[in-house]
Amino acid sequence: MADSFKKITSLDTLQQQIQENPALLVWFTAPGCAVCHNLKPRVAEMMAAGFPAITLKEVNCEEAQEAAAQHRIFTVPSLLIFFDGAEFIRKSRNFSVQQLATELQRPYDLFFSP
Repeated sequence: MADSFKKITSLDTLQQQIQENPALLVWFTAPGCAVCHNLKPRVAEMMAAGFPAITLKEVNCEEAQEAAAQHRIFTVPSLLIFFDGAEFIRKSRNFSVQQLATELQRPYDLFFSP
């Protein structure tokens, strides 16, 4: 599976993406983070299968320190999910991909139902 997360390298770009995308998942990572590398493909697979309308972005916290700081990211991996520019879900470290899917299903259905 190709990497479905597009990289963001600045706070300005991140803020722009949050405003432009109706639904956005931002994955905060760092080089050498074993949990990040193990969990990210599972999150990407789950998002592609169940939540295809959500845009996926990735922020390397070492490259975009200001973006990480502005969003209060103190540990990696962390993910933030935004709907209409507002943070809706925040997960950090070890979390269940299945629990994330369960939490996300209802708001996703409400947001994207015709």
